[in-house]
Amino acid sequence: MINLYCIRPKGFNIGNDAIFVGLKHFVRNAFKENVNIISLPATSKYESHGKAGISAKTVYEINQFGHGLIIGGGNLYENGELEINPTALKALEVPMMIFSVSRGKVYNKSLKFVSRTDTMTDGNLQLVNNRADISMSRDVATEAYLKGIGCDTICGGCPTLFINEMPQHLVPINEQDKTDALISIRTPSLMSVPTNYQYKVKGEMEEMIKLLRSRGYQKIKILCHDHRDIPFAATFQDVDYVYTEDVYTYLTLLRNTRLNITYRLHSFIPCIAFDIPTIKISYDQRALSMLETIGMDEWNINMLKDNVVEAVSDRMDRMDELSQRKSVLQGGLWAQNRNTIVQNFDHFSTMVNQYKDTGSYQNNGVKVSS
Repeated sequence: MINLYCIRPKGFNIGNDAIFVGLKHFVRNAFKENVNIISLPATSKYESHGKAGISAKTVYEINQFGHGLIIGGGNLYENGELEINPTALKALEVPMMIFSVSRGKVYNKSLKFVSRTDTMTDGNLQLVNNRADISMSRDVATEAYLKGIGCDTICGGCPTLFINEMPQHLVPINEQDKTDALISIRTPSLMSVPTNYQYKVKGEMEEMIKLLRSRGYQKIKILCHDHRDIPFAATFQDVDYVYTEDVYTYLTLLRNTRLNITYRLHSFIPCIAFDIPTIKISYDQRALSMLETIGMDEWNINMLKDNVVEAVSDRMDRMDELSQRKSVLQGGLWAQNRNTIVQNFDHFSTMVNQYKDTGSYQNNGVKVSS
């Protein structure tokens, strides 16, 4: 039996659990045997205990019982999400892979991209990437930034693009939980945008709701990804909101709507995979870059530069184009992206099995890229 440790975000966002569902799928396909995937939080700031991140405690446990370590996926280079003890990292003995991790910039008040104030330092980015046997950035902007500071990384995309391949736990759903439209939100106060754009979100959503109803979408709900979204969702008096901490219930809700309008990457990408009509509204580099990475940037709506309601109406008028775009991408860019993920997990599996059998391993230095 192989023990793989996974240090990943375990905060409030259900999207992180969707990424983990995707990660487990590619792990199991690569190892082709029973694997214990032992998940640890990347930071202690959301937890009631102290075992988190790359720390003395976690590395000691991994060296004792583990055969490999995966960092990711998620926004671990941001938000102070990944705690690193350099001494502990140096002592790590097992093969290590960074998978689908992002570092995105945000808009300042002049609408220029700037680094976040809570982004991981370049020194720590170099430290963790230089130790990794395989480093897979989630999007092209993250890849470019890391390469710019001397890190060896490739763009691997996000596993949720292939979540339709994965066995789904069947979650019973009532007719009342099926929707004509979902609006997947992030509470505006948690958007890293100038405050005048935060204040516009509620009015824009109210106009979107009117637009949806005028087009026959009567059963509309607001989907909260994070319990911190609930106070904002509750301000809409005539639209119900829904929240779940169970990732399979969350995916079931996405699969049982006619349309998803979303401020969240990890309801947009699963809807793309499930063939659910969807419209993405973005407000930072990590979303814009991720859509560029999967060839969907022309379908995106930039909340800070576009008229959001007019753009939503336009996408609804052109929804047939979404299927046409997907049919082209599935046999091209997405197939290349999937191949990159599969081949790098196979490479990681070889190192992990060698370590399990011999207590040591060799990395041939080849990070497979499409």
